[in-house]
Amino acid sequence: MSQDIHDFVIPSCELLGLGEPTHQEPAFGWVRNELFAGLVDRGFRSIALETDRVAALAVDDYVREGVGTLDTAMGEGFSHGFGAHQTNRRLVAWMREFNRNRPPADRLSFHGFDASTENYSAPSPRRYLEYARDYLRLDRGPGVDADRDADLDIAGPAGEDERWSRAEAVLDPAQSPGATAEAGRLRCIADDLLVRLHARAPESVGATSPAEWHRARTWLTAGIGLLRYHAQSAVRGLTPSDRLSGLIGLRDTLMAQNLLDIRDLEARRGPTLVFSHNQHLRRSPSGWTSGELDCGWNSAGRIVGALLGERYAFVAGSLGRSEAIGLAEPAPGTYEAFLQRHGAVWELTGAALSAEGLTRTDTTPRQGYFPLDREVLDGAAALLHIGDGAAVAASSAPEAVVPEAEVAEVAEVVEVVPEA
Repeated sequence: MSQDIHDFVIPSCELLGLGEPTHQEPAFGWVRNELFAGLVDRGFRSIALETDRVAALAVDDYVREGVGTLDTAMGEGFSHGFGAHQTNRRLVAWMREFNRNRPPADRLSFHGFDASTENYSAPSPRRYLEYARDYLRLDRGPGVDADRDADLDIAGPAGEDERWSRAEAVLDPAQSPGATAEAGRLRCIADDLLVRLHARAPESVGATSPAEWHRARTWLTAGIGLLRYHAQSAVRGLTPSDRLSGLIGLRDTLMAQNLLDIRDLEARRGPTLVFSHNQHLRRSPSGWTSGELDCGWNSAGRIVGALLGERYAFVAGSLGRSEAIGLAEPAPGTYEAFLQRHGAVWELTGAALSAEGLTRTDTTPRQGYFPLDREVLDGAAALLHIGDGAAVAASSAPEAVVPEAEVAEVAEVVEVVPEA
């Protein structure tokens, strides 16, 4: 039994996945904050959360350079409603305070690694492609064909943004623009932009900066991902299970690509902590069943694990009881019950649990809780078990919430974790 994550992370680990079994129990966010502070003390210099990668650029600007305010970063820099989570607010505020007066190379960075989609909608790729196009026009280097640049009309084939973003475009293949001739034209434009972005890198980086070049590439790859997602949404003739498996699987594939890109950016600065749902980080195949739906896909963790080997490690999250989601004590014989008997509020432990353990069955879809099973355990380097979510939250949550923490106020309100 331990609360030191270094007891379970081998030196070769560059990407550490910390999973949670549900997004609705805030205790995992509080423990994540504490663990990240300890990892920073050991050389970690970045964190990646399950949120839109492009939106998260606003958070990174705030924590590294102090651009904007904490409220703006939380409001604009998170997808899926995660900006409203107090645990995330405290994390961002602490990172900004940590970076104050530190040299740029030593500052912590914040990343999102999710695709630019929500649960039941995906936006138009227009503004993502236009961002990259406009960046390239900052410098008209040698060999630039002005006529070809003039032909890069994105707004025309994209049409109204609403035709892409409405829920029907994702839920109904017949109403999706993903397989139209206009979508095909946009994919050709996106591919051309990606080639140009690399071909003009010497001139573009010289006219702007490496960071601005990578930002343009991030926007462009997000747009390409959206085009792929809309194309998948337009596939007809699939069973509901196969359709949903394809969409979730593509999302995890885009997550994996983002994580690999993030590691390329952070390779010389130190390892990266990744925080997300177990289903996205596990090293075994992911699955989900509900009624007649039976879905399966390769998670982002399984993909990056295959490519990075021992440089990727996964710590699976587990929960005993939770007032937040109405989860009672686990039944005897379950994996969670075995962990619960230690009596700790939260602990880190090895994943070598009895092969005779049972998967708990007292959960409901509303809770969003995926219980431990043999497949999750077999791919985990360790387990983070929270015995009582309310007890963790009570010991970690602030006594009062400051509505607008400007830079000068952050030092007074940040008590997430001890100074690294």
